[in-house]
Amino acid sequence: MNVLDQVVHKAWVARTLAGAGIIRPTRPDKLARVGIALARWGPTPAAGYAASAIRYPNDTAIIDELGTLTFGDVEKRTSALANAFAKKGIKEGDGVAIMCRNHRGFVDATVACSKLGAHALYLNTMFAGPQITDVVKREDPVAIVYDEEFSKLVKDAGKDRKRFIAWYDGPDKPDCDIIEELIEQGDTTAPSPPKEKGRVVILTSGTTGTPKGANRKQPESLDPAAALFSKIPLKAREHTMIAAPLFHSWGFAHFTLGLGLSSTIVLRRKFDPETTLSDTAQHECTNLVVVPVMLQRILELGEETIKKYDLSNLRVIAASGSALPGELAVKVMDAFGDVLYNLYGSTEVAWATIATPKDLRAAPGTAGRPPRGTTVKLFDEEGKEVAQGETGRIFVVNEMLFEGYTGGGNKDSIDGLMSTGDVGHFDEGGRLFVDGRDDEMIVSGGENVFPREVEDLLADHKDIDEAAVIGVDDEKFGQVLKAFVVTKGSLSEDAIKKYVKENLANYKVPKHIEFLDELPRNATGKILKRELKGEGGDDDGDGKKDD
Repeated sequence: MNVLDQVVHKAWVARTLAGAGIIRPTRPDKLARVGIALARWGPTPAAGYAASAIRYPNDTAIIDELGTLTFGDVEKRTSALANAFAKKGIKEGDGVAIMCRNHRGFVDATVACSKLGAHALYLNTMFAGPQITDVVKREDPVAIVYDEEFSKLVKDAGKDRKRFIAWYDGPDKPDCDIIEELIEQGDTTAPSPPKEKGRVVILTSGTTGTPKGANRKQPESLDPAAALFSKIPLKAREHTMIAAPLFHSWGFAHFTLGLGLSSTIVLRRKFDPETTLSDTAQHECTNLVVVPVMLQRILELGEETIKKYDLSNLRVIAASGSALPGELAVKVMDAFGDVLYNLYGSTEVAWATIATPKDLRAAPGTAGRPPRGTTVKLFDEEGKEVAQGETGRIFVVNEMLFEGYTGGGNKDSIDGLMSTGDVGHFDEGGRLFVDGRDDEMIVSGGENVFPREVEDLLADHKDIDEAAVIGVDDEKFGQVLKAFVVTKGSLSEDAIKKYVKENLANYKVPKHIEFLDELPRNATGKILKRELKGEGGDDDGDGKKDD
C-alpha cells in the first residue's frame, strides 16, 4: 500500500470509528488519560476496560445473573484478580485455561490474564472429561479457571495445576481458590503492563476431528474493528445481549468489539430462547449475538410468545458459528424485521464475508461479501482461481488470520490466502455461497455431490425440523448419501426421497434415511458429523479437518 492509499485508508478507518461512536468528543483530561491507558496496554481487553473506566466509571458494563457491574467495578476487580494471580505464581507468558459459561467470571479471568500478559486458553463448556484432559495436556497451562459445575470434568486435567473457581453456588465450599474471594481480598492497584501482550487461544469446533488450539495474537490496530462496523452497524454505549458462548470465536469477537464500543454486555450462563427474548427486551438491547440454532429455537416459541416482548430497540441480530439456512434467515427477518446480519468465517481466518439484511433478502442462504481489508478467492484442486459461478475451495486473507495450531501444523495456503476448509461459489452479484466442507464432497456414480445442498432442501420441508447428510460407502456407486432427519410429525422414507427427487438431481437423493429425536451438536450449534459417522477424531495436528 503506497502513502496515498495509507492516508485514504486511515481516513476511512477514522470516519468509520467516528460513525460507530468510538471516536467522540471527550474532556481533555479524560482524553489524555485514555491515551495513556491505550499506550500502556495496547489494543487488549486490559486497555478496553481501563479506557471505559476513565470515560464512564459509573456506567453499567456487565449485567448477569448476579446483578450489575460498572466499568469502574470491572477495572478494580480485574486488577485485584491479576495481582492475586501473580501472588499465586502466574506470570507473563504463562497459559491459563478458562472453562466458564457466560458470566462476569469469564470477563474477570480474561482481563486479569491480559493485565498479566498471560495466554488465555478457552475450553468448550460441552467438553467431556477426556477431551479436557487431552487438550490441557497438549496446551499445558499452569492454571485452570472453571465453574464449579465442571469440577468433576476438570479433576484429571487439574492435577498439579493451579485451580480457581469462577462461579460457585453449591452447598459445599470447593477445595481451591474462589475468584470472588481473591477479588475481595486483592490489591486493586493496576499492575505494570507486561512486556509482551498475552495471546488468545480459541479451540476449533472439532466437528470432524479433535479440537485444536488456534493461536492468535491481539490485533495491532483498530482496522479489523472498523471493517466489521462498516458492515454491521454496532454503536458505542449500547446494550448487547451476547447469547453465543463467550469461549467461541463469535461470542468472544463481540466481547472484544464491545470493549472498543464501551458497550453494556448482558450475559446469562445458559441459553433459553424465551429468557433471551426477555433479557433483550428488559435491558433494551439494540444488539443480539447468537448462533443460528438459537434463532431456530427462538422461532419455535411461536408468534404469540415472541410478541409478548418489546424488542423495538433491536437493530442488529448478529449470527455466525454455523450455517444459516436461507429459509431460516427469511423467517427471522419476517419476525423481527430486516435486522439480521450473518458472518461467515472460521476460527482460523476469523471472518471471510458478511451478509447484510439486503443480501439475505435478495439471495437467501448467501454468506455475503468480504468486508474491507479482506480478500476471498476460490481455487480448484490445482491451485488455480476458478471462474465466476464455479465451485472452488474458499481461501481468505485479512489482518486476523491465526498464526498456526498450538500443537503444530497450519491450514493450506495459496499466495498468502488461507483455506477455510469449505468450498463455495460466487453469484453474479459477488455474493458468496458456501456449498459445504471440502472434505465432505462425495463421488456417487461419477458425480460430485455436496451434502449441504441436500441438507438445505430438507430443512425447508414443512415437516422436517432439522437434517444432516453424510456420505457412506456403497458397492455399486462408490459412495451414496445418508440423511439423518428430525421430523415435526409423521414422514416416511419414501416421502423424503420423493421430495428430494422432485427438487434435485437423482444422484442427490439419499439412499439411506435414519430418523432421530435430535442431531448431535456442539455448544455453537454445529452438527457433529463424526458422531453420525460413528467415528472419533484424529489428532495429527495438521489442521485438515477443523472448522
